[in-house]
Amino acid sequence: MLFSVRIKRLFSAFLADAAALSATASDTDSLFYSATAIGGGASREFNPYMLGSWNYGRTVAANNALLDLSVIKPLDLGRRFSWSAGVEALGGYASKADYRIWDAEAKAYTISRQGPPAAWLQQLYASVKYRGVFLTAGLKEEHSPLVDERLSSGDLIHSNNARPVAQVRVGFVDFQNIPFTRGWAQIEGVLAYGSMWQGKYLENRYNRYNGIINTGALYTYKRIYFRSKPTEPLVVTIGMQSGGQFGGTTTCYANGVKTQEIKYSRGLKAFWNMLIPTNGNDGIYYEGSSLGSWDFRATYRFRGGHTLTGYFQWLWEDGSSMAKRNKSDGLWGIRYAREDGRRHLLEGAVAEYIDFRDQSGPLHYAPGDWNADIPTEATGGDNYYNNDTQNSWAHFGMSMGTPFVLSPVYNLDGSLQFKHTRSRGFHAAACGSLSQTVGWKAAVSYAVAWGEGRFHYPHPLHNTSAMFKADYRADALLRGLSASAALAFDAGSLRGNNWGALFTITYSGSLAF
Repeated sequence: MLFSVRIKRLFSAFLADAAALSATASDTDSLFYSATAIGGGASREFNPYMLGSWNYGRTVAANNALLDLSVIKPLDLGRRFSWSAGVEALGGYASKADYRIWDAEAKAYTISRQGPPAAWLQQLYASVKYRGVFLTAGLKEEHSPLVDERLSSGDLIHSNNARPVAQVRVGFVDFQNIPFTRGWAQIEGVLAYGSMWQGKYLENRYNRYNGIINTGALYTYKRIYFRSKPTEPLVVTIGMQSGGQFGGTTTCYANGVKTQEIKYSRGLKAFWNMLIPTNGNDGIYYEGSSLGSWDFRATYRFRGGHTLTGYFQWLWEDGSSMAKRNKSDGLWGIRYAREDGRRHLLEGAVAEYIDFRDQSGPLHYAPGDWNADIPTEATGGDNYYNNDTQNSWAHFGMSMGTPFVLSPVYNLDGSLQFKHTRSRGFHAAACGSLSQTVGWKAAVSYAVAWGEGRFHYPHPLHNTSAMFKADYRADALLRGLSASAALAFDAGSLRGNNWGALFTITYSGSLAF
């Protein structure tokens, strides 16, 4: 009898959902469109750090004259069932840079002049939501769940710096209440698998002299977060993120000579082994590459819409740093925000400290790797964002984690690795409004680098970067029209002395259907 009652309840719920789904078809939805003209120039081969970063790889090149077109139908989170789709493309002129490529026959370096294509697809995706669960497939710009992407130096694992990866992503739409906690505990999580469509990009820029190149690699990302009741003055979020690459064919070079070619599995077992890092086919090394972070954020909400947030990310590259043997390495930040829905001279500010110096020490020795008789293990040399069997944690040359460390796209010697991850520094940014139509943003950072995880530079490299940006909402002239202007510079031996300007004019609107 009890079983019969449960079946009837489930059937009734199904009919209610079907009715709601049918009603959705006649409801009004909105289609958002925009067209942005982008123009600017810089004094070196690339834009300054703060003009080329945090915009999903759009304006890395020094000189740009681009048109960015998009049409987006967003999810309606207020409905039980909703769907979303989007397409965005860029085209126009972007300057090129000279990369050094080794010619094995001539036994000399040649120059490969490379830059963004004349046109590229930035986003193309479709998404569905049912209750609190979503499924997305395609190229879609995703956002950090932890940091304020307007002002932060960037999420260490999943930032807004690189072009999106083609993937299938499933997870919770937002934080969901955990049963039996009466809303005092919530959970949020995501699991994604995708493909790194950057083989030609890498082949055109790789020096073919030292190191590795992997083509045909697959991608994975996952996270799980827990949050306390969001309506309380104090809200705490804690969890972890993990990303990785696996599969594909890795080709190794030493002194201009191809020494080895290894084909890694792209089968179901490899997918399973990457879900929770597991030994690969050789039984010694873990499948693919994995990195991640332990994340924490606490926000206190004051009266009047003022909020103060403290947060950190503890980066890990393997088991040693996962156990927090890398001292103070990570991102440490504090954020102020005014969230009352009105415009103020100061609406938000962040101050961050970034430290990548320790990396669990400079040495890594595991007896199983060498089949040696020395039993002592030295677990270190984490070499953040780099890997011995897979490409570095970058997509189309830009770091998928923080852009604070120099991305491989800037390596004109043709290296595909992050060369300056052993670094530390500070970042600060603020934004606000001068009036109802004029907004502003300013940022400054300082960095010192000593090379990467296993190769220490004899002398540190320094860099100071700054930017000021102004936005103008020109609805009085034409509804949906806006413009922005940004000026930025780099100074120092790490990124080189560079200055640049970037201008945009955007027309946007929506259509109801």
